[in-house]
Amino acid sequence: MGREDLGGLAMFLAVAEEKSFTRAAARLGVSQSALSHSMRRLEAKLGLRLLTRTTRSVSPTIAGERLLATLGPALDDIDDMLSSLTELRERPAGTIRITTSKHAARTILWPVVERLTAENPDIVVELSVDSGLTDIVADRFDAGVRLGERLEKDMIAERIGPQLRMAAVGSPAYFAKHGTPITPDDLARHSCINLRFTTSGGLYVWEFEKAGRELKVKVEGQLVLNDVDLTVDAAVAGRGIAFMIEDHATDQIANGHLVRVLEDWCEPFDGHYLYYPSRRQPSPAFSLFLETLRFRK
Repeated sequence: MGREDLGGLAMFLAVAEEKSFTRAAARLGVSQSALSHSMRRLEAKLGLRLLTRTTRSVSPTIAGERLLATLGPALDDIDDMLSSLTELRERPAGTIRITTSKHAARTILWPVVERLTAENPDIVVELSVDSGLTDIVADRFDAGVRLGERLEKDMIAERIGPQLRMAAVGSPAYFAKHGTPITPDDLARHSCINLRFTTSGGLYVWEFEKAGRELKVKVEGQLVLNDVDLTVDAAVAGRGIAFMIEDHATDQIANGHLVRVLEDWCEPFDGHYLYYPSRRQPSPAFSLFLETLRFRK
């Protein structure tokens, strides 16, 4: 294959990652017909079927999977090299793609992104808010932001926020009717509002700690939600006890709409970290972003 085939390989990678010609065409900014023609030409030149097409989805064949395993890292290296060329510019430029939780996006990232993009018009920042554990390499993100205890292995991690605490909260009316839990074990007798992870589909197990003793409690209740703002609303409405990072409930606790319980079982823990692959060479734009984010006590 020659260098003229690089475009076709990039198109194959997009289709394989998106598992859809429609989404891949939108991502690349080309028509679906041009994309299909490029795939047919690439397969004809290789003499191999790279993609299996159905009415609902597109997936790589065995040959396609082998090509994908080599092609993804190779194109990442090319992207890194192209990004490094921006060092020759007078000002940082390029796109920074970050996957992050909602809490980190609003409390830490957005203030920095707002200022960074205003001061550097050639930098583009894409924030993808996702409560699950995204594979930043497979999904081609430059970095991810997660709590320190949930960091992926083999990553460089930089602390970008202070320690955090969890808060168990409920409405005054709920506690007046059902009583107040004194220990985490008491939650078995209460209606609790569960949180479901969007990626794994599992329910969050509530984690408590006091004087070095750790407890993980599986709670039950009528409501299972996957959005923390809805969880706050449900708790205010008296539908049960909720458990979340305390920042989410600060205003409601202050105005008396929510009451905090089990506070002595909610010790501080490591806050948010930005993590990225150790093998990748950060671009000047990403280095500037990281330096701006780095937590300073």
